[in-house]
Amino acid sequence: MSQKTMEVVKNLDIKRYMGRWYEIASFPSRFQPRNGVNTRATYTLNEDGTVHVLNETFTDGKRGFIEGTAYKADPQSDEAKLKVKFYVPPFLPIIPIVGDYWVLHLDDDYQYALIGQPSRNYLWVLCRQTHMDDEIYNQLVQKAKDEGYDVSKLHKTPQSDPPPEGDDTPKDTKGIWWIKSLLGM
Repeated sequence: MSQKTMEVVKNLDIKRYMGRWYEIASFPSRFQPRNGVNTRATYTLNEDGTVHVLNETFTDGKRGFIEGTAYKADPQSDEAKLKVKFYVPPFLPIIPIVGDYWVLHLDDDYQYALIGQPSRNYLWVLCRQTHMDDEIYNQLVQKAKDEGYDVSKLHKTPQSDPPPEGDDTPKDTKGIWWIKSLLGM
């Protein structure tokens, strides 16, 4: 069965995309803690035009995190197809691991986003706030379905309001599940 080419956002304003995004829902990875909550990503523009990525989740009150770098897959393209590179293990950066990060949908105000991968095995619904209106969520789910994703696999991520302050919580140093979930392993 041949699937149609996935449509991605064009002319992404990378500066407006920076900042914190909360994970509203995602396809579960068998490596991601099932009880992970308050999962979020924070993006910061580097001087060289790449993006610093900080992914965090909280499991049993402990903060797990991993850092990496995102960059355009094809600098000449106007499509929002990024690569994200992490080093494994996080505390001993030796092996670079690269995953795809395709922005499939983004509202005009850069308040919510739908992120996928060419494999269609992974999907993320992100929002600037810890909660998203059902109407918007359902629109994003429909968009994902239209792009060939099995949306029955979407799992909502619990978010507390207000969100935890990351640096004050105990750390979980493993972090490896981020890598494996990004790679679709």
